[in-house]
Amino acid sequence: QVQLAESGGGLVQAGGSLRVSCLASGRLFNTYAMGWFRQAPGKEREFVAGISWNGGSTYYADSVKGRFTISRDNAKNTVYLQMNSLKIEDTAVYFCAAVVSSTVVITEVDYRYWGQGTQVTVSS
Repeated sequence: QVQLAESGGGLVQAGGSLRVSCLASGRLFNTYAMGWFRQAPGKEREFVAGISWNGGSTYYADSVKGRFTISRDNAKNTVYLQMNSLKIEDTAVYFCAAVVSSTVVITEVDYRYWGQGTQVTVSS
């Protein structure tokens, strides 16, 4: 079992950058595929980015491609989401998720473990 804790959210102006992190407790972090999802007010949670167990493969939602970068440091049990050129519509609670897998996982229902989320607010 793994527990996930997000951090790094906050308030940023449109066009700015922010990096959120997700620290995983427990063992065998390098057996987990990791993902970032987000949920805006009044909307369903949506996939943002995913990364394979060794970081060799990544996948992004079209809405963030070219602006966001997912990465991981298995020595630190941490996955990151670097967000650049932020837009007002990126405002949401950002969740990290984990599942034992050797490939990238992009479907919400396939993830086993979830963090509590961190708020990202982009202002004009």
